[in-house]
Amino acid sequence: MKADSIVFTIAGMCFGVILGWVLATQQAGPTVPTTAVQAPAGGTGNTQQRATLDEARVKELSATVASDPKNTDATLQLANTYFDGERYADAIKWYEQVLKLDPKNVDASTDLGVSYYYTDQPDRALQQFEYSLKLDPSHTKTLLNQGVVMAFGKQDLDGASAAWQKVVDIAPNSPEGQAAKRALEGVAAAHRQQSGTATPGS
Repeated sequence: MKADSIVFTIAGMCFGVILGWVLATQQAGPTVPTTAVQAPAGGTGNTQQRATLDEARVKELSATVASDPKNTDATLQLANTYFDGERYADAIKWYEQVLKLDPKNVDASTDLGVSYYYTDQPDRALQQFEYSLKLDPSHTKTLLNQGVVMAFGKQDLDGASAAWQKVVDIAPNSPEGQAAKRALEGVAAAHRQQSGTATPGS
C-alpha cells in the first residue's frame, strides 16, 4: 500500500543529480523552495499519473466511522484511502483521529508525517517521525522517510545520510534497506560530482 511510506523510487543518476543540486544549494547559501526538491513519487518522474480517489470506498468507510466513531480499523482504512488518492489534507484529518484512538500506532504516525510532508509541512513531518521513533526506534519506514524529508524538504544531506545509514544497519536486505543503500550511493555520487565540478549548481 502506498500509505506505508513515501514511494521511494530512486532513478539512479537522476537521484544523484537531484542530490548534487541540493548539495550545491547548501554550499551557495540561499534556501530553495521545498517544492523544487520533492522526492520522486513513483514511476520515473516523467510518467506519473494522478491517483484517483476511491469514492465508493470512502463512502462505505465514512458510514462505518459515523456509526462507530471508535472503530480504529475503519478510521485507519479511511485515512489510507485518502492517502492513496493523494488527498493528503483529508488523510491528515483521519490519521490524527487514528492516533487519538490508538496513540501507539507507529504506522499511522509515520503515514501522518508523510502526509504533512506532501502538504509542504516538512518541519511537522519531522516532528511526527520523531514521535514514531519514540514508539519504535528501529522502525525502518520511519527512518527512510525521515531521510527523504531531511534531504528533499530541508536540504540536510548529512541528517538524511544518518537516517538512511540506520535503515541499512537495522535491515539491510529489506525493501527499505535497499532503498536506503541507493540513497546513500546517490549522496556519495553527489559529493563526488561537487568535488570535481568547478561551478557548483550550474
